[in-house]
Amino acid sequence: MNPLTFLACARRGLCLYLLGVAMLLGGGAGLAAAAPVVAGPAADDDARPLTGHWTHAFAAYGAPKYGPDFDHFEYVNPVAPRGGTLRLRNPDRRTSFDKYNPFTTRGNAPAGVLIWMFEGLAHLSADEPSTMYGLLAEAMWVAPDFSAVSFRLRPGVKFSNGDAITPADVQHSFAMLSGKGAAPSYQTLLAGIARVEAVDARTVRFELREKTRDQVFLAGTVPIFSRKWGEGKPLDQIVTEPPIAAGPYIIAKAEMPRRIEFARNPHYWASGLPVRRGHFNFDRIVYRNYADQAVSREAFKAGEFEIFKEYGARSWVRQHKGVKWDDGRIVKRGFVTGYGQLMQAYMINLRRPLFQDARVREALIYTYDFENLNKTGLFKRANSLFSNSEFAAEGLPGPGELRLLEPFRAELPPRVFGPAYAAPRTDTSPTALRTNLLKARDLLEQAGWKLDGEGTLRNAKGEPFEIEYLTPREAGDVAWQGLLKKLGITLKDRVVDFALYRTRLEKYDYDMITIAGGDFTLPDASTLAAILGSKSADEPGNSNFRGVKSKAVDALIEAIGHAQSTEALRDACRALDRVVTWGFFQIPDLYLNVENVSFWNRFGIPEVQAKYFNADTYFTGIGEFGPWPLWTWWDKSLEGKR
Repeated sequence: MNPLTFLACARRGLCLYLLGVAMLLGGGAGLAAAAPVVAGPAADDDARPLTGHWTHAFAAYGAPKYGPDFDHFEYVNPVAPRGGTLRLRNPDRRTSFDKYNPFTTRGNAPAGVLIWMFEGLAHLSADEPSTMYGLLAEAMWVAPDFSAVSFRLRPGVKFSNGDAITPADVQHSFAMLSGKGAAPSYQTLLAGIARVEAVDARTVRFELREKTRDQVFLAGTVPIFSRKWGEGKPLDQIVTEPPIAAGPYIIAKAEMPRRIEFARNPHYWASGLPVRRGHFNFDRIVYRNYADQAVSREAFKAGEFEIFKEYGARSWVRQHKGVKWDDGRIVKRGFVTGYGQLMQAYMINLRRPLFQDARVREALIYTYDFENLNKTGLFKRANSLFSNSEFAAEGLPGPGELRLLEPFRAELPPRVFGPAYAAPRTDTSPTALRTNLLKARDLLEQAGWKLDGEGTLRNAKGEPFEIEYLTPREAGDVAWQGLLKKLGITLKDRVVDFALYRTRLEKYDYDMITIAGGDFTLPDASTLAAILGSKSADEPGNSNFRGVKSKAVDALIEAIGHAQSTEALRDACRALDRVVTWGFFQIPDLYLNVENVSFWNRFGIPEVQAKYFNADTYFTGIGEFGPWPLWTWWDKSLEGKR
């Protein structure tokens, strides 16, 4: 199990922590030893979940896919050979590390610490929406009203130092992650849990302040670590002490700030469990950090590491080719994802006076020539907060949506109650771009912005219309800058290093940034509250990058959290989608339901692919989905040698 975080990579590789997009891999080697025991779908997917008694698993809606006697998940090879070394690059934009603690704000921890070292009480399966199975816990009990959830620890669960895991360690982990020493995003995520109590020597109970399914999953996936980690220090003072956690690997060697090596813990307690069978097949995992994307790409071609997830469309088309691809030494594949995609967009900071007028924000959307920038055709336009899913708004609002929206009709734009939002296009006719720019000009004039004699757009105070685009790496689109210039707007690129970028984001000190919203199986209220809720807008270090403060948004997020059926969840999400998109809180960019990956042809791959996973990192919001290739592939040269 991995800890909780929200933030994801943007299209140009701009990244705050991690981006996960699922892969679809065909083929593979290896024979299954025993078939999983599958419970079979519920007759009604909105049937009450398994509450009010002890159970091996919990699904948000209906019954879990796998029964209590299942042997392994379908997307692993339970008899995969073990051994060998997996060499990787840093999967995000952190180019160095100076600590091991991933839960605090200051400094950078290696991404691998989260992926390989931490586990929770439960584990989310990667082929069904929001369903968790016992991991550290052998069973769980969920109150019918979601006011509490209890977990019974497995006999023999141990930390990497050999100590038994107790309810006191669970209490300690929650207290540290929800306390002031943790990064604000963790504090916000866990704010809905009131307290954690030790019931007996093996049972721990979470009392939930917010009585929702989301909180049940949060309780199940809180990362657990030993009270001995840091020897009693506050969490934010634990820096270079290696974590004492329950995951399958430990730190074997580190060369700060660039290289870290993990080794399989030979005493890992969970190796034979159904939730772990077929996982973690490499003896050693080595990460090397590269300061530049181009350098890392060349290092991959030279064989310095073995899996390369590509974010750039042009790079994918033009640079992932050559002799090593032609002769089969390197494999290039684009794999379809089952994840829903929270909106990737240019986030407009509504805290700035410049963006208070919705007409100004809408005008900027008309200036963005997505179709020209997407000449490769690899990306799709993000017209929804919930792209690639059934939760995206469609057509006119249905009765369920209207019931949620009507109480806020006076404060919402009238278009919220009409057809679903669709971003303006520039490829519908030869004059479409010009038409869009004229609409933008009209909106700006209505908002009080006029051109002066030198072609600069100014407001009534004489202030020029200037936007600073903050980025940790590459400059913005020159073509977009030119289109804005035609309207008298100056878009300035402010390129900073990642540390300063993160600091400015934590302080909400920017005009505009690019951030991807991340992936989901079912939308969850906790993540949405962090990125759109009024409370998070006022908390430095949180994730409401837009600065949205709306009673309607808050109420709809609450409705999402309390939805008692997938239909109710769908209505609440679609209503929220309409409010966010027609509020013009962002300039919608793109989403990607394909994972572009090149990898050296040395891996055995399970015959069945997980539906929800990532190529080289993990996604966490509520719970976690591990990097399926890293967690379940194996060194195929070892086949037959086991």
